[in-house]
Amino acid sequence: MGRVNALAPNTPHGPNDPSGAHGRPAGTDSPLAAFMALRTPEGAALLDELRSYDPAQELATATRLRRTHPASLVSAALGQARLRQRAVAKFGAEDAYRMFFTPNGVEQATRTSVATHRAQRFVAAGGVRSVADLCCGIGGDAIALARAGISVLAVDRDPLTAEVARANAAALGLDGLIEVRCADVTEIDTSPYDAVFVDPARRGGRGRIFDPEAYSPPLSWATGAALAAPRAALKIAPGIPHEAIPAQAEAEWISDGGDVKEAVLWFGEGFTPGSYRATVLPAGAALRSAALLPAPPVGPVGRYLYEPDGAVIRAHLVADIVARCEGRLIDETIAYVTSDEPYDSPYTAAYEITDRLPFNMKRLKALLRERKVGVLTVKKRGSAVEPEELRRRMKLQGPNSATVFLTRVAGAPTMLIGHPVTARPTRPKTP
Repeated sequence: MGRVNALAPNTPHGPNDPSGAHGRPAGTDSPLAAFMALRTPEGAALLDELRSYDPAQELATATRLRRTHPASLVSAALGQARLRQRAVAKFGAEDAYRMFFTPNGVEQATRTSVATHRAQRFVAAGGVRSVADLCCGIGGDAIALARAGISVLAVDRDPLTAEVARANAAALGLDGLIEVRCADVTEIDTSPYDAVFVDPARRGGRGRIFDPEAYSPPLSWATGAALAAPRAALKIAPGIPHEAIPAQAEAEWISDGGDVKEAVLWFGEGFTPGSYRATVLPAGAALRSAALLPAPPVGPVGRYLYEPDGAVIRAHLVADIVARCEGRLIDETIAYVTSDEPYDSPYTAAYEITDRLPFNMKRLKALLRERKVGVLTVKKRGSAVEPEELRRRMKLQGPNSATVFLTRVAGAPTMLIGHPVTARPTRPKTP
């Protein structure tokens, strides 16, 4: 059996540790004991008091609190208060200030919007009333599944992580739907459950793990667990090579607010093996393809330039965008799409191009000065120039704004100047 969930959640090594709390016996100085102290009435009151504390005043705050509380409890509460403040971006203030976290738990947990989308896909597949959530971490996905009305077995090997997940289920009133079990996921019988969700650890002692077989558990084990279930979802890194995707899976890439967050492999009834999908949140728009299209045409820059969402690019669906807008790529290796007519789509950001110049800093500076541009947005694909360095060299002044794309057009370094299309026109209807 390979290493599964084998690293501790509050160390730089990763999310789980088979020894429990770093191999140390549970005691008053163990992370688990410190966490349990936060769940006492005194710990809860201290966390409530620290809800709006300023981290810049931590020393003064710690000194004041230690006059009336044990130093170890104050230290644990301050650490938890910092984590809750960080977690607001993923979970929202209402949930984050009721939940509990570990440092890596905040970093690696699925944000609520993405977890909710995934739970809704399980519901839409039909017949999913129970899910085995393997490698559950602090419980972000289990919470979303329970809120969708699904009963969840949440499993993690690390005692502290499992206790945090259990506390979060209770804090949000979902402990009637979420059972948390501290166990090795490879020893769990998932046959009683309608579906399986697996979120392997993708970090090790040296940071992110890019080899899927080095995940904990490995992708091959997770795929086997998924194929053994009626339905399953397997969370993976969005940069996974397409050739590593099992033929039995539907592959989905998810972005939220313009940032690609993750990829998911879906198995079983209700999903389409061999298909690709890009989902854009918060819009909830989904671009699907049963098979990848041939390489799209390449041609000159038109009036409009489209920047595909990162999920579309990761899913290799840029060719679908080209076909939909009846456009072309500006370069066969660059994911910028252009057309002469406007195209409205939730999968792209649209710009109207006013100028095309060979790459030349002096010419760009002169043009920006002539147009009194004081605010410059710099985007690049296929260019080594750093945006901040370019802005510094332009010495911008003036009331106007512009966007410059540093890229390649038909292999040549090029600068495209334009502005976002805010009120998108629609393609004229043909009679």
